[in-house]
Amino acid sequence: MSQQRQVRQQAGTVEGNAVRFDSEKAQQVVEALNADLAATYVLYHQLRKHYWTVAGAQARDLDRFFGEAAGRAEERADALARRIGEIGGVPVSGPAALERHSPVPFEGEDVYDVRASLESDLEAYGDLIESVSSHIQLAESLGDHATGHLLREQLVDLESDAHAIDGFLAHDSLTLW
Repeated sequence: MSQQRQVRQQAGTVEGNAVRFDSEKAQQVVEALNADLAATYVLYHQLRKHYWTVAGAQARDLDRFFGEAAGRAEERADALARRIGEIGGVPVSGPAALERHSPVPFEGEDVYDVRASLESDLEAYGDLIESVSSHIQLAESLGDHATGHLLREQLVDLESDAHAIDGFLAHDSLTLW
């Protein structure tokens, strides 16, 4: 049985929006937000993998951190996707599109030791922090202060998680002898 589906809006397009943000400017912001959305999902999946596979002396604390951090990443992704829609764009979705748009590379499917996993997470957070920081400036320079505000809030959470990872990496029990 086949059902016809009607496309409401094609991926990669920007249409008029209720907040009356200029479509040409919105196109630039949507492109930036889609990069952050893709990077957030790459980070989310990496954190989930580490949550599923963490082992060692600090597994309980790390398990809790990875689970909570993944939850925060998912909330940030939802907020980005909603904002993209509000300004007339289409949120990036699907594994291939996420990989294409993300400034954060996929870690891969292998399981690494705890220290290597945390170092990979810290690198991903750093890349995402740099991306979000530059997109705050872009959005605000184009007059999209609401997106700037959203990204500033996300930046605080990203930096907090990065600081927590840095603390885990400082623990002697994660040092390989």
